[in-house]
Amino acid sequence: MSKLEVWLRGPLPDIPPLLQPVAHALLQAEEELSEYLSDFPDDLLWQRPAKVASVAFHLQHLAGVLDRIFTYARGESLTEMQMQNLKSEGVENTEITVQQLIEGFNKQVEKAIFQLKNTDEATLAEVRGVGRAKIPSTVIGLLFHAAEHTTRHLGQLLVTSKVVKQTID
Repeated sequence: MSKLEVWLRGPLPDIPPLLQPVAHALLQAEEELSEYLSDFPDDLLWQRPAKVASVAFHLQHLAGVLDRIFTYARGESLTEMQMQNLKSEGVENTEITVQQLIEGFNKQVEKAIFQLKNTDEATLAEVRGVGRAKIPSTVIGLLFHAAEHTTRHLGQLLVTSKVVKQTID
């Protein structure tokens, strides 16, 4: 059964029915990252073939966006720490390892799943402001975007990692 994609394994316990697709997408991304990057070399994290975003950037961005979007879904503004993390996404730091970045993403998925479990479906249509401009969205719009954005960057990351690894094979 574990060979099936997350969404085919059935409903996740304690996740409201309307939020199951968000949780499924995030957990699928977590599994795929662990599987496809298990042997990815740290020294290739910052490579940018054809000047596309590096694997490191995508890993930082995946965690950062989940943190930020779920913050907005709670109706909160970003903290100074979140703003600093945003500014550091993509800034080369050779001290960072693949494992640290994967663990950072996994931690954000864990926090997101906890938040989904505690999200009242009655609040899904409530308006939430995004960014300093407080651009209007809804709770469900933000949560759906977090899942969609995660899967989009995961796809880009997986292609980039494959191309970069080919340079050493």
